Amino acid sequence: MKILIVEDDPASRRLMLAYLEPLGRCTEAADGHEALSAFTWAHELGEPFDLICLDIMMPSMTGHEVLKTIRHFEEERDIDSPVKVIMTTALKDRDNVMAAFCNQCEAYLVKPLEREKLLEQIQTLGLTSA
Repeated sequence: MKILIVEDDPASRRLMLAYLEPLGRCTEAADGHEALSAFTWAHELGEPFDLICLDIMMPSMTGHEVLKTIRHFEEERDIDSPVKVIMTTALKDRDNVMAAFCNQCEAYLVKPLEREKLLEQIQTLGLTSA
């Protein structure tokens, strides 16, 4: 599995990497612009990501904006198997949860992340037999 971890906090990024590295090849992005560069580059190489774990609160570009851009990219290119996106954020208010699902995320996990819940969600999405 190919995984993109999008998280501006280095400690949170390291934790997610520790959780996800056993499941596949992980790429890290510290902000939305890095995430979109990695996402489009992976498509150009013909090796798209299977999973993106995406924080909402990031500098310069929010996770909501990143997700909208990803879904627009996939729609424009008529991609049959869109990437699975799990929002991983400290925000648990109704507006952010609703916005994430309106932007077509598959799951929403509130920090602090629990390894078991993350792996369970990945399994529910059919990405691994965690």
